[in-house]
Amino acid sequence: MIKKYTAEILPLNAEKIGTAAHGTATFTIDDVQMKTHIDMFDTLANVQHWEHFHGFPDGKPAEIATVAQDANGDGFVDLPETESVSGTTMVPFNADPAKMHVPNDDYPVADADGHYNYEKLVDLKELQRAFKDAFGSDDLQLDKRVIYIHGVPDTLKLPTTVQGTVMNYDTHVTLPIAVGKIVKA
Repeated sequence: MIKKYTAEILPLNAEKIGTAAHGTATFTIDDVQMKTHIDMFDTLANVQHWEHFHGFPDGKPAEIATVAQDANGDGFVDLPETESVSGTTMVPFNADPAKMHVPNDDYPVADADGHYNYEKLVDLKELQRAFKDAFGSDDLQLDKRVIYIHGVPDTLKLPTTVQGTVMNYDTHVTLPIAVGKIVKA
């Protein structure tokens, strides 16, 4: 049985970063694999963009962050500020999603026009095993998740109030630039 999910990815922090990143994501799951296709436009050019689905391990439905989540009033919705409505980072959309290794340099890089296209086939059983190890269940529950696109150039001046450092990756890498609610197609 094939299940299909989609997300319309909308800009976040657009007024602060100078571009309104947007796109679409499709997830097609059968008994063997999950195919992910993400097509992004107007992202920051020549920048690597981390992308993941976020959610709550207990299955509570995740929602997209908006300016309402800017808890410290600095004008940016940073990664920690998304957690109250979107949960935690779960599955990365990088070179090997099933390894669920979030902090790395294997994510798509936008071209000079701010476009990139990500497509990946993942062994479903391998992904479910890793997901269960991390979150206690092998049910991905995509219809209860949101997708985030992250990343701005190091040259963008961010206030010290912007948080979200992950290991040796600073807030330029983790700042959300777009988000979408995943829904069953």
